[in-house]
This record gives sequence, structure tokens and C-alpha cells, in this order.
Amino acid sequence: MIGGAIPTLVLIGLAAVLAPIIAEGLRRFVAVPEVVIQIVFGIILGPYVLGLAHSSVVVTALSDFGLTFLMFLAGLEVDLGTMRQGHLGRATGSWGVSLLVALGVGAALHATGLVLDSVVVALCLTTTALGTLLPILRDAGVLQSRFGPSILSVGAIGEFGPIVAVAVLLTNRDPRLTFALLVVFVAVAVMAALLAMQVHPPGFIALMRRHLHSTAQLPVRISVVLVILLVYLATKLSLDVLLGAFAAGVVVRLFITGEDREPITSKLEAIGFGFLIPIFFIESGINFDLQALIHQPKVLLLVPMFTVIFLLTRGLPTWAFFRGVLTRVETRSLAVLSSTGLPIIVVITTLGVDEHRMKPQNAAALVAAGMLSVLIYPVLALSWLGKAPKATETPGVAERSGEEET
Repeated sequence: MIGGAIPTLVLIGLAAVLAPIIAEGLRRFVAVPEVVIQIVFGIILGPYVLGLAHSSVVVTALSDFGLTFLMFLAGLEVDLGTMRQGHLGRATGSWGVSLLVALGVGAALHATGLVLDSVVVALCLTTTALGTLLPILRDAGVLQSRFGPSILSVGAIGEFGPIVAVAVLLTNRDPRLTFALLVVFVAVAVMAALLAMQVHPPGFIALMRRHLHSTAQLPVRISVVLVILLVYLATKLSLDVLLGAFAAGVVVRLFITGEDREPITSKLEAIGFGFLIPIFFIESGINFDLQALIHQPKVLLLVPMFTVIFLLTRGLPTWAFFRGVLTRVETRSLAVLSSTGLPIIVVITTLGVDEHRMKPQNAAALVAAGMLSVLIYPVLALSWLGKAPKATETPGVAERSGEEET
């Protein structure tokens, strides 16, 4: 079983190595996010182009771990104190309106016969790819700017909201039972968070620091165990594993404090961005149904349509809620960044197709639109902010354009 997956894993590894090199080479012409290059590599290597790479039990399992770690690292970025500075209430309200608008758009598309299930499509239209945006925004120094808390708030709600909505709306259980299970999960997560804030005796901290750079890597192992435990709890409660992974990231952030946070976070990001997460994006490209787009021109037209609809369902409510508390340039940029979606879209479309609630061609169009949003919207927003997505830029140094606007 493992032997059959090795050729594909070798190709995925080569693609993961080449992706940042190519992204760096392209920056002199156009800024292409590495995640887009990874997905394109998967499409090229996959069955619809070269036919060299194929999904298998092993590859899919590693890809699932990659998605889990992506959500975990997104949760790890959630700092409630910082998010409150970023108008957390407005971020929550804007996502609620996004959901209502998206449900209306989904119902309209269903009435025309374009989609099978309005709810599945609507949830895809409410996502924000915080996990995908984080490396781009971090490299550009945006997260360290005054604008950073706002995008963290909007992005966190834009990932957490759809995950909860998937657990509630895309199951066949009684909604009251699902809500009760969510309450149980949240209660356990809160208890874990409170415990994480309390467990800081000097002896334990000394033990953690002694093994931070040893072969034991104790803080990293504890963090991984927390991920596994909360993901396991989510699955036992028949909730989405991404909810458990996101909650684990929030808990681990509370657990690691002070001078230990940076080295531990760096090690966890090395596991995620250096190993597991590229497998998820490249495998998503391998599974991408390219024929559905190429052989059906009508489906191809859905790609730009969905890309624009992201702005309507996600960007417009964000712009409306944050207008007046940020500069006009920042508000515009925040609206566009909030419309960037991909990882959760991949998850929701996969679930929709598996449960026969979404046409495969619509799933391909939505994923392609997500890729297009990741390619276009961050570049557009960063150009407005006067930021360049270069890793060599000193975080927080670049000046924001439009600072003089009110």
C-alpha cells in the first residue's frame, strides 16, 4: 500500500520544493501565491494532464492531516485580545450578513437549475481563506500593521463560521441534536483553554524549556496531542474535524506564552508549511476535475461568475460593517481579502459531491474560482495598501497607502 504511493509522494515532494522557487522567480513580473502554484502542479501531475500522480489511501491520509494542520495553524493565529482590537463584533456581524446574502444567492442559483443544493453553494460563498492568506500577509508585513487585527478578526470568523455552519447545515441529524453536540464540544474546548491558561507552574515551564530544543521536543508533542484529542472529540460527536483542529490552535496559543511562543510556533509552522500542508494543496490539484471545465464551456463561464459573487456575498458585507472605522483604502482592501477563499471551498465541495448535493462540474468551478480569488484578490489588496508580498521586507516597515484618507 505504502509502496504504491511512493512515486506520487516523490512527485509531490518535488512540486513542494519547486513551488516557492517558482513563486520567487515570478515576483519580478507578477506576485503569484505559492498555494496556487502548488495546486497547478497537482493539476499538471494529475490524471487529466500528465497522469503521473494519483491519489491513494496514504496520499489522501497525509492530505487530510495537511488540511487539519492548516486549520490548526489558523487557530494558532487567533489572539482574542488582538481580534477585539480588530472589531470582532463587526467581523461576526458581517459574516452573519454574508451567510444570509449567500443563502439568497444560492436559492436564486437553485431556482435557475444551475445548482442542486442552495445551502452547499451558499456555504462556499461565505468563506475566507485565513490559513492561505496568513503566509502572504505575514511576508508582506500586513499582520504587524494597524490593519492586521482587522484582517485576523474577519479571517478567523470567515473560517470558523463556515466550519460551524457545515456541522449544523450539512448533516442529516436533527438540528437540535447538532446544536447540543456543538455546545458540548465548545464546553470541552473552553475547559481546555482555561486549563491551558492555568498550567504554568515554574517546574513545568522549566521542563518545557529544557526539552524545547532537545530530541524530546516536548512542547511540540503536547501541541500535536491537543490537536489529535480535539479532532478525536469532534469526530466522536459527529462534528467536522476542522472544528476540532481550529479549536486546538486556539487552545495551544493560550498554552504557549511569553518568550516560548515564537520558537514553538516556528516549529509547528515547520511541520505544517514545510511538510503536511503542501501535500493537501497539491493533492487537491491532483483531484481537480479539469475535464469538467475544459469540455463544458458553460461550466468554464461559472468560474469568473463565482469569483465575482465572492465579492458580493463576502466582500460587500465586510465593507459595509467596517466602513467608517478604517480608512477607505483599508476598508476596500479588507473587503477584497475577506472574499479570498479556497481550503474550506475544497472541503465543502468534496462533501457536497460525495453526498450527491453538488454537481461535479460546479465543484470544479467553485474550486477554480477559489484559486482565482487567491491569485487576484491578495495582490489587488496589497497594491492598494502599498505592500509588496516579499519575504525580504521587514515586517511592519512598509508604509500603507491611503493613510491620509479618512
